[in-house]
Amino acid sequence: MSNLAGVIEVAGALSAVGGLGFAKGHAPRVFWSLVGLPVARVRFAATYRSTMDVCGLTVQPSRLRAFMVRNVARRQDVQPVPPKVRRVRGSSTGMRATLRLPAGLEPADVAAASERLRHAWGVHSVHVVEVKPGFVELRMTGYDVLRRVKMPRRLPRKVTSGPLVVPVALREDGTAFVRDYRKIPHGLTLGANQSGKSMYQRNLITGLAKLSVGLIGIDCKRGVEQRGYAPRLSALATTPDEASNLLEVLVREMEDRFDILSAHGVSDLWDLPAKVRPVPMVVLVDEVAELFLTAVKKDEERRDRMVMHLVRLAQMARAIGIYLEICGQRFGSELGKGATMLRAQLTGRVVHRVNDKQTADMGLGDIAPDAVAAVTTIAPDRPGVAVAGDSSGGWSRIRTPEMTAADAVAICREYAHLTPDIEALAPFRPVVRTTPAPAAPLVSPVPVTE
Repeated sequence: MSNLAGVIEVAGALSAVGGLGFAKGHAPRVFWSLVGLPVARVRFAATYRSTMDVCGLTVQPSRLRAFMVRNVARRQDVQPVPPKVRRVRGSSTGMRATLRLPAGLEPADVAAASERLRHAWGVHSVHVVEVKPGFVELRMTGYDVLRRVKMPRRLPRKVTSGPLVVPVALREDGTAFVRDYRKIPHGLTLGANQSGKSMYQRNLITGLAKLSVGLIGIDCKRGVEQRGYAPRLSALATTPDEASNLLEVLVREMEDRFDILSAHGVSDLWDLPAKVRPVPMVVLVDEVAELFLTAVKKDEERRDRMVMHLVRLAQMARAIGIYLEICGQRFGSELGKGATMLRAQLTGRVVHRVNDKQTADMGLGDIAPDAVAAVTTIAPDRPGVAVAGDSSGGWSRIRTPEMTAADAVAICREYAHLTPDIEALAPFRPVVRTTPAPAAPLVSPVPVTE
């Protein structure tokens, strides 16, 4: 009987070890919550002071502190002062620690030592975020959260508060990357073929489809990318001629909305009363190069007219609730006149894997030069990984969750009832094709009997 009990105990221990090994590779959240987080917290608490000291994140104590140590505590050796830990909390992806910086340290000092802190505490990554003056937050991740993207179940209220906020991807620190059109009205997405650029667009469009917003698609590849979203689109242009006419209508709509703002004495769409406030619109351009490139000289006039309309929308349309999402493989001065001017108005930048360093420079070189090197290191076998930056100079790696084209089309059909009827865009409203049900036979079949 004792031998049987011993066998059961050994089998149970082996099963537990095997289960943890399986969880480490296939369920990293479970493994981190059961094993990684307790070990990391103990290691953090036990080695915090010594780690801060060897990483150069301590300062000499003040005269009052040194006096109290020598005369009250009766100790002659006065230790350097590290940042004071105010709060430590764990999550399913990592651990966060809020630190109070002593006089003499700044957030940049802690950020410069983030790689050393990562190795000292045995975590996957350490990101430093300034919470408020004098306080920083160490966001530690226990594993590679971008390997298998799983969006957080709950997002902080301060992140999702707003009428046009769309969670699109996951940052490498475990937080959600969102597109807030009131803060960053226009965006540019670049990436080579098979880089995950279409996946980013699917997540963005499906997120917008659930909001009270008009979606305008411009897909000059005969609509192969955006035709499936037709139930949720207020307008769709699939050729350069249609795109030119649609942009001209949007400029007239912009001017009409400015008249409404002027009549009510306000300077922003969201300051209007809800009863008279026009519905906001997002213009989704799938491949911007198709609007710039021309095959014959007679098309140059149309090209110049479209570029002028896009630049005007980018410069002024934010105030009246028209936002641009420009997508392409390359976007620089070689496209033609007006390209650089348009790019300068696109504040939000998302750059996927690219074929050359110059394309990365086009997307991020003018706002976050440090991020260019990060773009060139994106592996081809990790589609969806990108670098997101804005005009503040900050940047981070992100990855969009996997979504098939069929799933995106299904979501657009589900929320088709939210598609606003915009009178000016009625001629461009796409025709929704429905699959007819099979016709019932006029005569019921009679089985053959012998």
